[in-house]
Amino acid sequence: MTSWAARFRLRQYVKASLWIVPMLGLVLGALLAELALAADRTDWPPSGWHYSATTASGVLSAIVGAMVALLGFVVTIGVLVVQQATGTLSPRYMRLWYRDRLQKAVLATFTGTFAFAFSLLRSVESDSVPDLGVTLAGAAVAVSLVLLLIYLNRFTHSLRPVAIAELVTRLGATVLTDGAKAIRGAAPRGDGDGAGPSGDPVMRVRTVRGGAIQAFDVPGLVTEAARHDCVFVVTRLIGDFVPPGTVLVEVHGGASEPDPAKVSGLIALGAERTIEQDPAFALRILVDIAIRALSPAVNDPTTAVQVLNYIEWFLHTVGTARLPGRYVLADGRGDARLVVPGRTWDNYLQLAVCEIRDYGSSSVQVCRRLRAMLEGLLDALPAQQHPSVRAQMTLLQQSVERQFADPARRAIAQQPDLQGIGGQDPP
Repeated sequence: MTSWAARFRLRQYVKASLWIVPMLGLVLGALLAELALAADRTDWPPSGWHYSATTASGVLSAIVGAMVALLGFVVTIGVLVVQQATGTLSPRYMRLWYRDRLQKAVLATFTGTFAFAFSLLRSVESDSVPDLGVTLAGAAVAVSLVLLLIYLNRFTHSLRPVAIAELVTRLGATVLTDGAKAIRGAAPRGDGDGAGPSGDPVMRVRTVRGGAIQAFDVPGLVTEAARHDCVFVVTRLIGDFVPPGTVLVEVHGGASEPDPAKVSGLIALGAERTIEQDPAFALRILVDIAIRALSPAVNDPTTAVQVLNYIEWFLHTVGTARLPGRYVLADGRGDARLVVPGRTWDNYLQLAVCEIRDYGSSSVQVCRRLRAMLEGLLDALPAQQHPSVRAQMTLLQQSVERQFADPARRAIAQQPDLQGIGGQDPP
């Protein structure tokens, strides 16, 4: 029986694959061609749908060639997207682009239409023409062209940094809020943020392979711990890269020892981080796009300011969530069974601000937008989040003082501005 981790990796591969759905379209196109031929034998199509053998052969041949050309065109667009993402955005964004359903639908439609038309060609004879099939092939071409136009419109607009920032922010915020809701629903009796078990573990589960921690099967870990009447303590964060032999889970107490292979099979490792259970990865992508825009080769602080708009959105979501940094989860009876580490508000804030501040310290626009963002966080978030925000404001102030020796320029860089430069002065 395959482990949960193996099934998770398989799902990730299927989601990121660009060939599985088009291959299904190819098979479906061939099957639909057989159904169309069977329908033609029943003399169902009206008389107005009949074609000569020459016309049918020419139409189907043109469709086959057109689908091959369109497939090449879409592949070319894909290559341009890869160049755009790796050159001016963030290579981490590519993991999300691979999963786009519209792109897979377009490729599947093209391959399906190709297989449908090609399968019908073999049945075209002087005294036998697949009239219904030729008509349906023409309709499939029309659908393919409409999808192609939608595809071009979508990627023409969605490749802008601001559009990518919005997409990534929405995904990260959704993962964060859903995860927080699930954790609140699995709190043990009493204080859900308890310290968990004390003392030395009776067993340590080590990983056999290396990789980045992509996800935990939280219900599976809780169930396994309840089965052995013990508590699992996960030692690493989602997103951490672990070499082989790293301790992933410490087992405390218990009537019997769990199977290490089964426990490690509930933690998925992969080549890189994913966003499924790791909202900080979304913030990582946003910061990468911003600092790429601030590099001397690009020198586009306006893009960095636009990304900061969405970073502020994400930080407002994080700041209103309850992030104790360590979560104790319970089984159905309310007994603590699983302890997992989590990120705190300080972790998210440092990730969001530090690199952008360092790389954008020479940009008046970035300094002003950062200050406006931090002041906005002070105004909107609970008081317990304020010390970290004030600490970042102090670091920003020191950075501005080091970078701008001239008092007049320093005064301009210290002013908060929601647009970086050109916004309305705060009241």
